[in-house]
Amino acid sequence: MFQSDITSLPLVARGKVRDIYAVGDDQLLLVTSDRLSAYDVILPTPIPHKGEILVGLANFWFEKLKHIVPNQLTGIDPESVVAPNERDQVRGRAIVVKRYKVLPIEAVVRGYLEGSGWAEYQQSQSVCGVKLPAGLQRASKLPEPIFTPATKAEAGEHDENIDFATCEKIIGAARAAEVRDVAIGLYKTAADYALTRGIIIADTKFEFGLDAKGQLHLIDEALTPDSSRFWPLDTYQVGVSPESFDKQYIRNWLDSIGFNRKPPAPDVPTEIAQRTSDKYREALDRLTEKRALL
Repeated sequence: MFQSDITSLPLVARGKVRDIYAVGDDQLLLVTSDRLSAYDVILPTPIPHKGEILVGLANFWFEKLKHIVPNQLTGIDPESVVAPNERDQVRGRAIVVKRYKVLPIEAVVRGYLEGSGWAEYQQSQSVCGVKLPAGLQRASKLPEPIFTPATKAEAGEHDENIDFATCEKIIGAARAAEVRDVAIGLYKTAADYALTRGIIIADTKFEFGLDAKGQLHLIDEALTPDSSRFWPLDTYQVGVSPESFDKQYIRNWLDSIGFNRKPPAPDVPTEIAQRTSDKYREALDRLTEKRALL
C-alpha cells in the first residue's frame, strides 16, 4: 500500500512513511504505508509488507521499553475507528495513539561509527560536537553511546545534525538533558537485547512528545529498520561498511546507479524492492523470536 485513503477520519498529514488521521481531539490514527524514504527522498516504488513489519517491530519495542519512558499507545483497535470498508487499509499496519506536542528534534543515539557520523569524524574527529578518540575506523564501536541530535526535516528536505548546545536552544537545557538521558537509556537496553538475537544496533533515532503536564513520551516509531542501522553480528568487522537489515541496502543500490539524492527518485526494480522487504522481515523475525505471518 503506497498511500492510504481513509475518508471516515480527517487527514492531518502525510509524512515520509506514515499517513496521520485525527481520531477526535486527543488521538491520532497512524497508518504505516509501504513507502520508503532514502536520503530523505520518497521512492516511487512500495516495499512489500514494509508497513506491517514496521508496526510489528515498533509495537514490540514499545512494550519492551515502557518501563524506561511512557509511550503513545492507547491499546485501541485501529479497525474500530474507521469505516467497515476501510478496515483492510489499517489491518496490521496502523495504531491509535495519544496526541502529544511533538519535540522538534530527532533524538539520535550512536553506538558505532557509520553514515554521516563516520563522514564527520574523518573531518573533525568528532560527531555533532562530541569529541571522539583518535584512530577509530569505519564501523568502530564507540567507547560509550553518544547523543547526536538532528533537526526534523519535511519530506524532500534533509535532517541536519546539530550539537547539544543547539539542541538546548531549541527545546531548553533541562528538556535536552532529559531527552539525551532517556534516549541513551532506550538505546542501551535495546542494543543489549538485540545482541542476544545476533543483531548489532549501530545507531537509531527516537522522537518524543509532551503531554498536557509536560511529561515526556516516546512517539512515532521505535527501533525499526527505517530509523536504525541493524547489522548481523556474525559478519560484522571493523573497517568496512557492514551488511545490514535496514534500508542501507537500498541506499547502496541508489549510490550504484548514481542517484543525486534529490527528487524525483527512480523506480526500484522488483528484485531490489523484494530483497529490501526480506531484510526488514528478517530483522523482525530475529528480534521478536517469531516468524512474521505475512
